[in-house]
Amino acid sequence: MKNSSFNTLQVYQKSLVLKDLTTAIAYYFSHDSNFFSNSKSEGLRTEIAKALFVDASLISSNIKEVTVSKSGVVRNKNLIFINIMTRNILSYCNGLEKDGVKEKEYVHLLRREIQIFRSHFKQWRKSLQTSDDN
Repeated sequence: MKNSSFNTLQVYQKSLVLKDLTTAIAYYFSHDSNFFSNSKSEGLRTEIAKALFVDASLISSNIKEVTVSKSGVVRNKNLIFINIMTRNILSYCNGLEKDGVKEKEYVHLLRREIQIFRSHFKQWRKSLQTSDDN
């Protein structure tokens, strides 16, 4: 169980790094000067930016839910949801590129961070399944 908690801390820290990077990139690519408000946004890029922010935030909160839940069904649903959010973020990267962002290095950086997070996430998910079997 000690190894599992280390992996939990590690994956949670990676989710926070992902959230910070995604927030910065989303804000940068947003055409909305009032990005964090609930006002109607203008344009596809701003919609993608807001979706990036929301999905990255949901990853961290779902990791918390996995760690506190006693129910295997609830943990599994949260793990599936995290996986969906990471795939969504990768899709949003494609959307930003198709929308014509010139600063592709930021999109590549975000993709790289998602890959790193997903690698840690898969190891963590496996460790949870192993500890559930014991």
